[in-house]
This record gives sequence, structure tokens and C-alpha cells, in this order.
Amino acid sequence: MTETDSTAPALAAPVEKVRGALLRYRVLAWITGVWLLLLVVELVLTYGYDNHALDFVPFVHGWVYFVYLIMAIDLAIKVRWSAGKTIITAIAGTIPFLSFWFEHKRTQEVKAQFNL
Repeated sequence: MTETDSTAPALAAPVEKVRGALLRYRVLAWITGVWLLLLVVELVLTYGYDNHALDFVPFVHGWVYFVYLIMAIDLAIKVRWSAGKTIITAIAGTIPFLSFWFEHKRTQEVKAQFNL
């Protein structure tokens, strides 16, 4: 297979760069999703039970989400997503369980588009 496939959009990054960006995005989508679920647990403990055992979770989730944004934008640039698709994918990291679903959908799309 050549670096660019005939089904890949014009001006898209080489397939190997797309493959690497997709892997980084997938890993960060899962990590973000897990930390977001921990954030929900932290909020329930803090506001429901006045337990502050997980007070570090919002800080960590914020940084993990920031790295997720970078990886999602990196992938979006390489595969030439529209601004709307990029924004929706970025927002997926803020809603519990949605990052897992979006990771699955975006992975299917990119793999089909670039024959990965």
C-alpha cells in the first residue's frame, strides 16, 4: 500500500501519520472517559456525602482532557475533519460514556477512510 490511498481525501496526511494520530486519540479517549467517570464519583462523594477523598480527580481530569483535545485536534487535522466534526469530537470528552462511543465511531470512520 502506498502512503496515500485513492480513497483518502486530498491533502490528507500520509497513512502512517494517520495511524499514529488515531492510536494516540484512541488511548486518550479511553483515559479521558475513565477519568470523567471518576470525576462523577468524586462529585457524588463530595456533594452527596461530604467526603473529600477524591479531591485530586478534577485536577487530573482537567489535564487529561487537555491532552485529549490536543490528540483529537491532531487527528482532525491529519484526516481533514470539518470544524463541526472536530468540535463535537472534542466535546465528547466532557460527557460520561460519550468519549467511549465517539472513539469507536471515529475509529471506524478513519479506518474505513484510510483502509487501516
